[in-house]
Amino acid sequence: MPEPLDSDRLRAALTGPYAQVDVVESTGSTNADLRTAARAGAADRTVLFAEEQTAGQGRRARTWVSPPHTGLYVSVLLRPDVPPHRVPWITMLAGAALVRTARSVGVDAGLKWPNDLLVGTAKCAGVLAEADDGVVLGMGLNVAALPDDVPPGAGGLPATSLEQQGATTTDRTEIAVRLLRNLAELDDAWRQEHGDPIASGLHAEYREHCSTLGRRIRIELPGDRELVGTAVAVDADGQLVIRADDGSRHSVHAGDVVHLRSAAG
Repeated sequence: MPEPLDSDRLRAALTGPYAQVDVVESTGSTNADLRTAARAGAADRTVLFAEEQTAGQGRRARTWVSPPHTGLYVSVLLRPDVPPHRVPWITMLAGAALVRTARSVGVDAGLKWPNDLLVGTAKCAGVLAEADDGVVLGMGLNVAALPDDVPPGAGGLPATSLEQQGATTTDRTEIAVRLLRNLAELDDAWRQEHGDPIASGLHAEYREHCSTLGRRIRIELPGDRELVGTAVAVDADGQLVIRADDGSRHSVHAGDVVHLRSAAG
């Protein structure tokens, strides 16, 4: 079995950027636990890791499979003093932190809009942000090799892990420290610019990592609608701009993206 997370190492490395860092062996959902803590007045940048989640969720209430001791299952309570229309950038900020972390261990990862961490065509991490007296940001990152029975995600994406993609280390405590430090660095710059993604550099970094841009895609929208076209931009509000097959342009703030093929292919 992989080594358990070292709570003492985590606290020593992360105290300062973060108000509180806790590790539990098992819980239903770290996001649910932190939403409760948020309502009870928990501080900005309170962090909760779990070795196992028994009721982890992704977007649209999908199940997030959390095998024990194989990944990082972490939630962070954020209380940024930014305009409300900038808050949705938190999930994309988390995506950028995940890319930085994966690349720091030798894994060439990118992002499928808005925040799925992909290595090739396989998914290595996901993000879920929920507003509840602040924003509870949940991240699930697959580190150790996964069991064979992990089901594919939305759009049929197979699951993968850093280890399966040749990571230079699978020390989950070390990777957790890198992830949370990257998140704090990006969050600091974003907050300093009052949530402006362009002035903070977040918009440029996100575009650089977003493998959806330039691709032909199908996006599944609320209400059982879908749109097929080419992803041409991410705007200043984090919306995906799509040029549909009839030439019309659409800005989408939520939906499941399926990569079809290169727009030039």
